[in-house]
Amino acid sequence: MVLQRVFRAVIMGPPGSGKGTMSARISKTFGLKHISSGDILRANIKDQTELGLLMKSSIDRGQLVPDDVMSRLMLSDLRALDHSSWLIDGFPRTVSQAEALDDAFTVDTVINLNVPFQTIKQRLSSRWTHLSSGRVYNVDFNPPKVPGLDDVTGETLVQREDDTPETVTRRLKAYQNQTEPVLEFYRSKGVLEIFSGTETNKIWPHVEAFLRRKVSPVEQTAA
Repeated sequence: MVLQRVFRAVIMGPPGSGKGTMSARISKTFGLKHISSGDILRANIKDQTELGLLMKSSIDRGQLVPDDVMSRLMLSDLRALDHSSWLIDGFPRTVSQAEALDDAFTVDTVINLNVPFQTIKQRLSSRWTHLSSGRVYNVDFNPPKVPGLDDVTGETLVQREDDTPETVTRRLKAYQNQTEPVLEFYRSKGVLEIFSGTETNKIWPHVEAFLRRKVSPVEQTAA
């Protein structure tokens, strides 16, 4: 079974809300192509494309990537997908970006993961990373076999600057200030769906049930 029609969605939520895990489940179950703005940004910087160089210049100066540059980058990739169904993660982040997306495509639904900030602060502050591989551990629910050491290499784990309690608090406040107008933009269009909870596994059944009313799940074939 394939999607009966093109279906396009955006997933939103604060850092640490579980967007990556949720996006992977949606993509696998419903056949939507997962589009990560971070992946596209990093690929363009690595390939030194025109837009990639513009973005790197902003980042190197400690500035946000301008809305028009970010929108051009994302819309270019989305247009290349032609008549595909997709789920965007990490874009739009401002009303200007949302308007640019709205001018180019019809967004069928916007899924907002409403996870309490206190839950996210605890989750991220308990996160430790093996830098060279990117493996992530959480001392509360996914601890390393030996405290402080990577399971595979035995090397020391570190807590990223982004995951310290003080930085997490700043990131969450910045997210709230920046994205509340975007949520209101989609609320006014009648496409915003809010899913609240503290655990991805408990939020997922509600997201899945909602999407099953919107699209047809892909057929799960045996490997």
